[in-house]
Amino acid sequence: MAPYLLALDQGTSSSRSILFDEAGQEVAAASQEFPQLYPQPGWVEHDPEAIWDSQLATARRVLEKANAGVDDLLAIGITNQRETTLLWERATGRPVYNAIVWQDRRTAEYCESLKAAGKELGIREKTGLLADPYFSATKLRWLLENALGIRTRAEAGELAFGTIDSWLIWKLTGGKEHLTDVTNASRTLLYNLQSGAWDGDLLSEFSIPPCVLPDIRHSSGSFGETIADILGTPVPIMGVAGDQQAALFGQACFEPGEAKNTYGTGSFALLNTGARRPRSESGLLATATATADGQKGFALEGSIFVTGSAVQWLRDELGLIKSASDIEALAASVPDSGGVSVVPAFTGLGAPHWDPTARGTILGLTRGSGAGHIARATLEAIALQVCDVIELMEKESGAALKELRVDGGASANNLLMQIQADLLGKPVVRPQYVETTALGAAYLAGLAAGCWASIDELRGYWKVDARFEPQMSESQRAAMRETWRRAVERSLHWAQS
Repeated sequence: MAPYLLALDQGTSSSRSILFDEAGQEVAAASQEFPQLYPQPGWVEHDPEAIWDSQLATARRVLEKANAGVDDLLAIGITNQRETTLLWERATGRPVYNAIVWQDRRTAEYCESLKAAGKELGIREKTGLLADPYFSATKLRWLLENALGIRTRAEAGELAFGTIDSWLIWKLTGGKEHLTDVTNASRTLLYNLQSGAWDGDLLSEFSIPPCVLPDIRHSSGSFGETIADILGTPVPIMGVAGDQQAALFGQACFEPGEAKNTYGTGSFALLNTGARRPRSESGLLATATATADGQKGFALEGSIFVTGSAVQWLRDELGLIKSASDIEALAASVPDSGGVSVVPAFTGLGAPHWDPTARGTILGLTRGSGAGHIARATLEAIALQVCDVIELMEKESGAALKELRVDGGASANNLLMQIQADLLGKPVVRPQYVETTALGAAYLAGLAAGCWASIDELRGYWKVDARFEPQMSESQRAAMRETWRRAVERSLHWAQS
């Protein structure tokens, strides 16, 4: 058999494993959802063991589906939900608390205190990020301050901190490796973009003992190997990247000025800026990118917290659809939203507003409003949020995007993609293979393992599936953008009312 690359794609609502061949083609895939925990309003948690069990189960299942043995594996690549934070015991590997998910808002008050003290500017200069509950450091600080006895144990070197990549590496290697990569490190509020290392001043600011931190490595390279009882025989782990940087790599956005948007639980637009570290004054983020040559790379990012999960909300909480894919037909059952606007600020708003106290709203309802109007307004809200961050990216980078490459589960929704092109006023291009997050992890692992000599070989694998051209008039586009702006204004600061 030809050598295979196994991508472990650990997401916010499910764990997935995908097997790729040496031509970057999917051979088999397996996915498994795991529970979402909401202990209090604005709090979101995951059981770390449920994450591990689901990821391991899919890895074993995908090999069975492909009728492949572990000897057929060249390497493993890992990609993961970013910012989600956990602590575990070094001696036993047992988590000391649930993982606090990136969507969690429990540290909003503390973040406001940082802003009030004038500390956000210094944090942003070092990290490219904002003082927001989204990022890992405030979650880690909360764990150290609020879980009984945790700080003492952490300072004694008994505990290990990690984002999900570090947790999976630890479990896969039987506790031999405590590692992360530059892309995940850059999302913690503890990583200095300039020095490429953990920042001592930030560790002091957040009262984080350095001994809990993983070592940082480049995204394409050795992260140890699995212990034999995981898959049968040891397999090298050769690539690691946070999900959005992995998707940027999987979309072959290797050059400055190329951009993608991933439609997942949230939506994340990234613009490659190459070796130039970007700076934003309008709520966008600077983040490290995954590179294959060990050199520094950066991107400008717009992080949107709720897009795909808004569709899940229509399914699970409102019961308007039976499956997520049903939204396309329901939204297409009406010619427009009938004046209805949805702002899905269920966990606050990310870029460009960064308001953890914003809350979801449905506006413009009349007696004639129906399920189709709410469904269509939800799709419009997904697209409008993306428009907000792309517009800022163009303004701050000085580069006018020729097109937006899209991926993720919701990119299969043709109606959403047409709405996106209409509201953005630019072509939206969907590749033939949309699971680019997992593909990016496989690429990074394969490059380090010698499957491909350089990224030039990967460019030819990216092929267009569909291209959506804008059809909406400029006046209609402007009117919808203005209505959206008014709707967002009404959702801001709601939890403070």
